[in-house]
Amino acid sequence: MAKEKVSRQITLDDNTLAPVLFGRGGENLKWLEKRLGVRIDTRGTLVTIQGGAEGVGLAERLLAELYDLLKSGYQLTLPDFDYALRILIADGSIHLKDVFMDSVATSYRKKRIAPKSVAQKRYLDAIRRYDIVFAIGPAGTGKTYLAMAAAVAALSSKEVDRIILVRPAVEAGEKLGFLPGDLVAKVDPYLRPLYDALHDMMDFERAQKLIERGTIEVAPLAFMRGRTLNDSFVILDEAQNTTIDQMKMFLTRLGFSSKAVITGDITQIDLPLARPSGLVEAQKILQGIDGIEFVYFSETDVVRHPLVQEVIKAFERAAAKKEAGTREETS
Repeated sequence: MAKEKVSRQITLDDNTLAPVLFGRGGENLKWLEKRLGVRIDTRGTLVTIQGGAEGVGLAERLLAELYDLLKSGYQLTLPDFDYALRILIADGSIHLKDVFMDSVATSYRKKRIAPKSVAQKRYLDAIRRYDIVFAIGPAGTGKTYLAMAAAVAALSSKEVDRIILVRPAVEAGEKLGFLPGDLVAKVDPYLRPLYDALHDMMDFERAQKLIERGTIEVAPLAFMRGRTLNDSFVILDEAQNTTIDQMKMFLTRLGFSSKAVITGDITQIDLPLARPSGLVEAQKILQGIDGIEFVYFSETDVVRHPLVQEVIKAFERAAAKKEAGTREETS
């Protein structure tokens, strides 16, 4: 028996914003039709949606809430449709305005930096509320980028006096000794992603001046030993490549009026097999401690090119298949 078709209509009250919602040549509506298996027709500011009840209901709510965002001054893009749909599917109780308008900072290019998924919203809320936050999940989910935005916002509002960006210099297929230059030159490639995120938040000259004054410090994890970090926003990136001792050392550097955000992907550990990851162990040891929060991301939170999400899913399927095969061999 065929599924019952339903039809809904939305009347938009601003004929200048309606074309923005529809997209150039109606590309936004065409994307939505393909994703939800519905048909969307427009006549001026009247939108008619036809199809299965579930798809029509999602499309109606999505268009209504994105239109409300436009009326609030939000600059809508086609990727926002994808992010918004994932949010509504993940948690139907969330209003898109509460996520997309929760601006943590504005880049020097005047770009609003705000969460694009339910997990990203939880992540920002956790950073505001807790002094130690762990963000664990795959690449492309905004873990480091949003932490950097929160750090720059905290520095700008004088909540902290400095930002410290830290990464373990772990060799992934290469030996540091084979790289040219002194120690700084050898570890610089490991720190480059942190510089990239920083320079997206503020112009190069300002960032360089703050680095020269020590207001912003980018350093390998080994340089943290023996220090006490007061009035600081500290980000430890790629934390899956810390050892247990390194993770303990880092966390015990935290001083008064400071905040630490630790990010990592436990499926991308480059440590020798005999050395357990400090991030993995931290999950077991620190869960349930007041003042420490863990936020988890999945492939549904990826905010890069849509193919990145598919790549992550493919690798996860391959890993699950391999693990299942290993269990069969040992049983």
